[in-house]
Parts: sequence; structure tokens; C-alpha cells
Amino acid sequence: MKTRLALLGCLLAVAAWAADVSGKWTAQMPGRGGDTREVTFDLKADGAALTGTVSNPRGGATDISDGKVDGETVSFSVVREFNGNQIKMNYTGKVEGDEIHFKVEREGGQGRSREFTAKRAAN
Repeated sequence: MKTRLALLGCLLAVAAWAADVSGKWTAQMPGRGGDTREVTFDLKADGAALTGTVSNPRGGATDISDGKVDGETVSFSVVREFNGNQIKMNYTGKVEGDEIHFKVEREGGQGRSREFTAKRAAN
């Protein structure tokens, strides 16, 4: 019994160290030709699990999958349909206060990775 309580205590301590990423975040994401577009992340952390959506003014909201929070690191994927093909983008980020420094890469290493910073939106 004591071992179970100790294990539970350790798990709760790890969860307490996880970054608070729940809420809305906005970013200017670099796109083709040097243009930027505004992207909104609506995230909800539940322990180490991360759910939510990614949206932009033209594409609507897309659910995230495989979302995780590990200390100050967040990661998730977004799958979108384009010309009948599915494209999976993998996001990793480091939380620093009210900012998340993201890197996004297309699954399979096609194309260049992009880096940008999302800021917590004011409520």
C-alpha cells in the first residue's frame, strides 16, 4: 500500500511540473514566399495528455492528435487533406512563460521545418 501511495505521489509531482498550456495561443506562422499567416491554437492539457485544435482564417479548425505535455515540452500532430492527399504535420514546442517556441515539420521529412513563437492570447 505504501508503495502505491509513493508512486501516486510521484506521478502527481510530475504532473505539477508540467507546463500550463491550456487556453488559446496565437502565432504568425511563416508560409510560402516569406508570407506569414495567423494561426490559433486552442489547447487543453489533462495531465500529460494534450487535446485541442489548430485553426487559421482560411482553413477552419483542425483537431490535434497524439498530443503530449512532458514538463516544458509539448508535442502533437495535425492531419489535413489537400488535393485528395493527407498531410501530417508534427509540432514540437518548448513553453517559456506565456510563449511556446514551436518547430513544425511535415511527416516523412518532406519540405523544410519552420520555427515560430505562439503567445498566450488575452482572455
